[in-house]
Amino acid sequence: MKNGKLVALLIGVLLVLAGTVYTVKHLRDQEQQAEATYGTETPRVADIVLKTIASGSVQPRQEILIKPQVSGIVRRVLVEAGDAVEAGDVLAEVMIVPDVAALSNAESRLARAQITLDDAQLNHDRNADLLARGVLAPAEAQRTELALKQAREELYAAEDNLRIVQEGVTARGGGNASNTLVKATVSGMVLEVPIKKGNSVIEANNFNEGTTIASVADMADLQFVGKIDESEVEKLHEGMPIRLTVGAIEGSQIPATLEHIAPKGVAEGGAIQFEIKAAVILEEGQFLRAGYSATAIVVLDERKQVLAVSERLIQYDGDQPFVDVLVGENTYERRDLKVGLSDGLITEVLEGVEAQEAIKIWNQPRYE
Repeated sequence: MKNGKLVALLIGVLLVLAGTVYTVKHLRDQEQQAEATYGTETPRVADIVLKTIASGSVQPRQEILIKPQVSGIVRRVLVEAGDAVEAGDVLAEVMIVPDVAALSNAESRLARAQITLDDAQLNHDRNADLLARGVLAPAEAQRTELALKQAREELYAAEDNLRIVQEGVTARGGGNASNTLVKATVSGMVLEVPIKKGNSVIEANNFNEGTTIASVADMADLQFVGKIDESEVEKLHEGMPIRLTVGAIEGSQIPATLEHIAPKGVAEGGAIQFEIKAAVILEEGQFLRAGYSATAIVVLDERKQVLAVSERLIQYDGDQPFVDVLVGENTYERRDLKVGLSDGLITEVLEGVEAQEAIKIWNQPRYE
C-alpha cells in the first residue's frame, strides 16, 4: 500500500518537472525568434497620366443620302460602293412608269393644242391674203399673227408635258434635262448602294422620305462618336486631345480633338451615358473605313517626370497620407506626405520623402 502511494507521488513529480522544462524551452525559443522585417522600395521619377476611356465608332461627319426626284424602276446603276464621285455625277437612271390619269390628260392636252394651232394657222393664212390685197387693216392681221404664235407655244408645252409624263425628260430650251437621272449632290466616296437594277423606287415627298439610291460622304473628314459615363463627363471640355485605338488596326494610335459633349444623357444599362464627338486627325494618305469600332482614350490630367511612389506604400491616418521611411536597421520613421496626381497605381509626391529614401512596404512582412 505504501509502495503504491510512493510510485504515484514519483510519477506526479516527474510530470510537473517535464511541464516546467517544456514551458521554459518554449519561452526561450520565443525570445530567440527573429524580428519581422519588411521589404522596401524607393520613389522614382515617372510620368503620371490620368485618363478615361470611351467606346464608340468612326463615322463620316456628313453622310448624304441621295434620293430620286421621280418614282419608277431603276433602269441602270452607274456606281458601286468605294467609287469616288463629284457633285453632279450621275449615279443611276430611273425609268418612269406613267400614271394612267396623268398620261391621258397629257395626250388630251396635246390633241387640243393641235386643233387650236390648225385653226390659228388657217385664220392667219386667210388674213395674210386679205392684207396683201389691201382689204384688211394691219391691226387685225397682227391679232391673228399673235394668236398663231400662242397656239404654237401651247403645242410645244403640250408636247413637253407628254414627254415628261412618259419619260421624265424635257427638251425645252434646246437642252435635254431629265429628272430621271439621279445625280450626286456632294463630292466624296460612295459608301453604300442599297438598290439594284430593276428595283422600284419612290421619290421624296411630304409623306415619304423616298428610296435611297446611294450614300455619299467625304472620307477625309471623319469624327469619332462614342459614349462616356456621367461620372467622367464633367472632367471633359471641348478641345481636349484624344487618342483613338481602332480595333481593326493593330497598334493604332490616331489623334483626335474633342469637339462636342451632349447636353443630355441617355440611360443605358442602368447608367447615364453622354454622347461625345471628336474630330479625327488623319495623316496625308491615311484612310479609315466608316463604321470602324474605336476606343477613345481621353487624357484628363498628366504630369511629366515627377517624383512618384507606388500606391501600395502609402497609408492613411484619416485624410492624411503617410509612409514609413527606413532610418536604421529595421527601424522606420513616419513621414507625412503632400501628394498630387494619382492614376491608381502611382502617386505624385510633392513633399515628405526624397528620391533615394527607402520606404516600407507595410503589408508584406518577412520573418528570418
